[in-house]
Amino acid sequence: MRHSLSAVLILSATLGLACNSSSGAGRGGGQTGSTGSGGRGGQTVSVKAAGLERMSVQRQVDLAGTLLSPDMAKVSSEVAGIIRDVPVQLGTEVRTGDVLVRLDQRELQFAVDRAESQLHQVDAQLGIDRAQDRHVPADEEIASVRQAVANRDDAKATFARAQQLNQRGLLTTADRDTAETRMKVAEANYQAALDTVHSLKATLQDRRAAFELAQKKLNDATIKAPVAGSVSERLVQPGEFIRENTPVVTIVQINPLKLKTAVQEKFAGVIRPGQAVDFKVEAFLAESFHGKIAYVGPAVDQATRTFAVEALVDNSSRQLKPGFFAKGTIATKLDENVMAAPDDAVSTLAGVSTVYVIEDGKTRQQIVTLGVHQGKLWEIVDGLKGTETLATSNLNQLSTGTIVHAGDGEDGGAESGGTGRGRAQGLGQGRGRGTGESQGGRQ
Repeated sequence: MRHSLSAVLILSATLGLACNSSSGAGRGGGQTGSTGSGGRGGQTVSVKAAGLERMSVQRQVDLAGTLLSPDMAKVSSEVAGIIRDVPVQLGTEVRTGDVLVRLDQRELQFAVDRAESQLHQVDAQLGIDRAQDRHVPADEEIASVRQAVANRDDAKATFARAQQLNQRGLLTTADRDTAETRMKVAEANYQAALDTVHSLKATLQDRRAAFELAQKKLNDATIKAPVAGSVSERLVQPGEFIRENTPVVTIVQINPLKLKTAVQEKFAGVIRPGQAVDFKVEAFLAESFHGKIAYVGPAVDQATRTFAVEALVDNSSRQLKPGFFAKGTIATKLDENVMAAPDDAVSTLAGVSTVYVIEDGKTRQQIVTLGVHQGKLWEIVDGLKGTETLATSNLNQLSTGTIVHAGDGEDGGAESGGTGRGRAQGLGQGRGRGTGESQGGRQ
């Protein structure tokens, strides 16, 4: 009995010690739990903040078109003949009046000499000295007419004297009639001389035209460039016989060039002559080329709903070639004081652009409509008033209602003030417990 009571007392004491140990451990765990709950209080995110800015925006209209030559001439021969020389090659740059093709001139020279000889014959009949004066004299100044006039006047005077003598009975009627006949013949000869002179003058015009035509054909045997440009086609070779109107060379003007494009009808109110054009071509992607609008089409194509626009482009460097495809923009107008947001403040997902507006220490996600991107700024077309402050960092940690600390310092992550303090307190308690145990050991 005495042994049983002792065993019961020992078991009770053991259970008491175990309960005390469990109670102490439970209190220690409670303190640590309290510290942890303080750390999980409301999160604060450190962000950089920036206000909306204002900028100037150059409005532009996209274009895509083809470079063309303003003038293209397919030069043809005006005379037939054998080609003696073709001094130009493909790509040769020529100026107005430069020789393109030379034909054999011997036959044409013979035609000129013949026409000139026939002209001299008529000149001699009319008394024209080509070496001194090519002016056609009046009818009365021509020798044949002067002779006819003199014969007519003499016949008239003779008839007048014969009539007076006949009236006084000093001359027979037959002699008077003879004098009258001679006068009429002289008058007829005068009229014939005038007619001959008029015919010679008409022949003179014909011979002059024939001579000038022969000279022109001789000159046309040397085919010259009618416009300045570059040779894009050489169609004949020396030794060939060509007929009239045979194409020999094609010339294209390369400075300036014409950029032809089509612009959507919605931009008809902003496209005007004189506006600047900037574009690039595949051959020189690293370079930009410039021009100015010269012509604007007056009508819209009903099939494409576009209107034609042509710009003149300086090509003094000869880099551009007719036929190049060009892509660029037309500068229409300059808008001042345009609202803009920093690039870092804008996030886009699935085509929807948003910013985070900071209000009273919290963020609000706001959908915005973006315009043009210029430098590090986005144009804000719609969604903001212009007085807001925007978050520009840690956007992936933000949502509507997030508490933020805005500043210009380093970007901070999510902070929990209670958690930090609880961690420090827990470490301090741990150190205190270690000290106490160490002292107990020394005791």
